[in-house]
Amino acid sequence: MQSTSSLSEMQAVILAGGLGERLGDLAQGQPKSMVDINGAPFLKYQLALLRERGITDVVLCVGHLANAVRGYFRDGSDFGVRIKYSVEPGCLLGTAGAVKQAESLLEPVFFLTYGDAYLRMDYAAALRELCRRGTLGLMVLFRNENRYGRSNVVVEDGLVGTYDKEHEAPGMDYINFGVSVLRREALALVPPGVPYSQEDWYEALIRERELAAFETKERFYEVGSPEGLAEFRSLVARGGSRDR
Repeated sequence: MQSTSSLSEMQAVILAGGLGERLGDLAQGQPKSMVDINGAPFLKYQLALLRERGITDVVLCVGHLANAVRGYFRDGSDFGVRIKYSVEPGCLLGTAGAVKQAESLLEPVFFLTYGDAYLRMDYAAALRELCRRGTLGLMVLFRNENRYGRSNVVVEDGLVGTYDKEHEAPGMDYINFGVSVLRREALALVPPGVPYSQEDWYEALIRERELAAFETKERFYEVGSPEGLAEFRSLVARGGSRDR
């Protein structure tokens, strides 16, 4: 197993192929990750945050209008990171299927997040917890209690016991924060070349008791909805984001 003592060796995989359908005209025909925030695409803010946290190796899983992302960010050197691209084929593979397709680009341990999420948290602490627990994966959670959308996670004995975005369950006080830490070997649970969702992948990890829970006190920001986009723009205007 790879040593995970240094974040400088770590990698973030960003699912950046979203269509931005909930944004409507606000997306202006662009992927969600490219939506304009004060003259710069959202992904620029996200990469700056990861870089600040010491994560400079990035894999972008792209699909919808991928050339818009590649044309702007190229190899990432202008933004202080190293970017590799995994481009989804004509058929959509789903969130887990997209990670499976990128398997040859992945390090033995990697962070997984979304191309519309701005997540200020202690990434190093989550990594240390995965190492301590020895599980195949770890999901970062926020005690939401239905404040920012509907809560969707039940924690049992330090593990994710239930993750369900469609149905409520007793004890569902947490929400998936939007960051996971995963071992590449966890992709053995994802079938190749077919659509497969992150929810199905995590359900398989839950059945094997291989998905640890890790709570963060930070709240999350997202630009996948008009409300979230307005809130993040307000955060930027207050100087609460990184874009350097």
